[in-house]
Amino acid sequence: MENIIKLKDYYSSKEFLENFIYEGNDLGVICNERKTTFRLWSPNADSICLNLYKTGDANKPYKQIPMKKEDKGVWSFDIDKELHGVYYDYLIKRDGKEVLTADPYAKACGVNGLKSMAVNLKRTDPSDWEKDKSPKKGTERIVYELHVKEFSYDKSGGFPLEYRGKYKAFTCKHTTLNNGGIHPTGLDYLKELGVTHIQIMPMYDYGSVDETDDSEFNWGYDPLNYNVPEGSYATDAFHGEVRITEMKEMIQAIHGAGFGVIMDVVYNHTYSLDSWFQRTLPWYFYRVFDDGTVSDGSACGNDIASERAMCSKYILESVLYWADEYHIDGFRFDLMGLIDVDLMNKIRKELDIRYGKGEKIIYGEPWSATDTAIEYGKKLADKAGIALLDENIGVFCDNTRDVIKGSSLRLKEVGFINGGKNKEDEILASVGAWCNPYYNKEFKDVKSPSQIVTYISSHDNYTLWDKLSKTVAKDEVMRLNKMAAAIYITCQGTLFFLSGEEFGRTKGGLDNTYNMPISINRLDWELAWENKELVDYYKGLIALRKQLKGLCDKSAGSYKHITNMWKQKQVVGFTINNNETSLWSQVNVIYNASKKDFVVECSDGDREVLCDGNDSRLWQKNVSAENYIKVQPQSVLILGKR
Repeated sequence: MENIIKLKDYYSSKEFLENFIYEGNDLGVICNERKTTFRLWSPNADSICLNLYKTGDANKPYKQIPMKKEDKGVWSFDIDKELHGVYYDYLIKRDGKEVLTADPYAKACGVNGLKSMAVNLKRTDPSDWEKDKSPKKGTERIVYELHVKEFSYDKSGGFPLEYRGKYKAFTCKHTTLNNGGIHPTGLDYLKELGVTHIQIMPMYDYGSVDETDDSEFNWGYDPLNYNVPEGSYATDAFHGEVRITEMKEMIQAIHGAGFGVIMDVVYNHTYSLDSWFQRTLPWYFYRVFDDGTVSDGSACGNDIASERAMCSKYILESVLYWADEYHIDGFRFDLMGLIDVDLMNKIRKELDIRYGKGEKIIYGEPWSATDTAIEYGKKLADKAGIALLDENIGVFCDNTRDVIKGSSLRLKEVGFINGGKNKEDEILASVGAWCNPYYNKEFKDVKSPSQIVTYISSHDNYTLWDKLSKTVAKDEVMRLNKMAAAIYITCQGTLFFLSGEEFGRTKGGLDNTYNMPISINRLDWELAWENKELVDYYKGLIALRKQLKGLCDKSAGSYKHITNMWKQKQVVGFTINNNETSLWSQVNVIYNASKKDFVVECSDGDREVLCDGNDSRLWQKNVSAENYIKVQPQSVLILGKR
């Protein structure tokens, strides 16, 4: 522990900062048809030997090459030869001891990520990759969270057996229920649903599964090689180039189907403390408290020190690499509340410079499990730091999530729709994405709806269906699932929901299923058609949402589109004012969480019913509102004025 404290002080010293902060962008391996260069940053190494292997699971190198010590703590080896497909690691001698490490800067690796691989990235591009483009920006972003393996593993999805649970499943066109049915699955289903962006849970190389065992499952929040695709989703985990090509093919297929791709990234901790970071420079990349205690704000055993120069540089370059090489359209930051504000804003700025202001999406979780030992007086990108974040960095709004359906952590704690008391003001605050100062009492520093991710379920905690099943009567669950959807889909902010929420996805009442069997976590495509009534309700709401400009506006001050806000016990209402491009100049919304009818007066007689508790496509049916109209119990009513 004493040594850890000394290293912590040394890494902040003038001597270290002047001599060992490397500004080049060539760390790792650069491989092309003419030459291959190896660069590793390891300032306190006495010597480093580059080991070359013929396969990614070999134990004995076929060649060992002493590396040259350069300035700023960098070690190098250059050769006028293309070493594409050659595996490697480094033997570092330090203080009389030897440590073997893979390359933390690697772009490719062998099976289970234990050996790095030199790769000529041009050789991994699928056909027409240079023509791959993100879809044009639409009127609204609707984000659908899914997991590569969960999405296509179940046979009901109709995916070929050899592609189930793999990147390649996304390249299968026009899949149908049980392969031959009339009901679409896969990307065709998502197109019909109306989502615009697919957020993919971790698909970088993670350490919590054996890539050779298809029966193993994990969500993947355990980073091993940050810049390499996960091998268990490839058809061949042993040849490092395969996973790269197949991930690119997946992204190409998703783009071709009209969706943007958002990557779930986990820069706040590593799979274990015995990481490639730790082996190349002990304790530099991790936070420790002044007494030498390891910081564990992630509750995963360690916290990455994003505030240190070379760590910040690593994360920034990693994000830019994924955006450039893999055409990623956005990034969801796991436990963003552990990353410093300066780094998040720098990432935002660099993406804006390269791709245009706000073109790449950034949002994350503005919280952590416990306190973290951040240094240099840096501020964290948590809820308290939202005022310091660029307005185009969004945060998941747990306030909205929990006020609608109750706490995600405390099963029996209910929200507005399932019996919670005195929730009306928070519901109205949610409608304006917590930007309206009159209703916003606890989330006061939000600049605009662009900073708020409005959602009610994600991979964490109970599914919406399971939460409702535990808190209300069985015959209320379907009705309240519809109500929950109608509420958050009529709130400002960026909309987000978990795959399967729209068809009543259940995990059997289990919440934290991160390492439970795939049989619990897989998407049951049969359920999408058993609960077609619910799916259709989501479809209608999403299509209606895209036509309400007053909800889609993400700019500062857009909460002013929401007027005439009122409340009664268990009932709230408001008006959405739209611009001239909308079909309806005004839209009246009423949320009735009570168990009895609520009567609304439409005295001017020029309203039509757009949505009620049963049908979200009434806006297509020219249904005129009565002078007095009933809002059904536990439902939402939406009226439009042309």
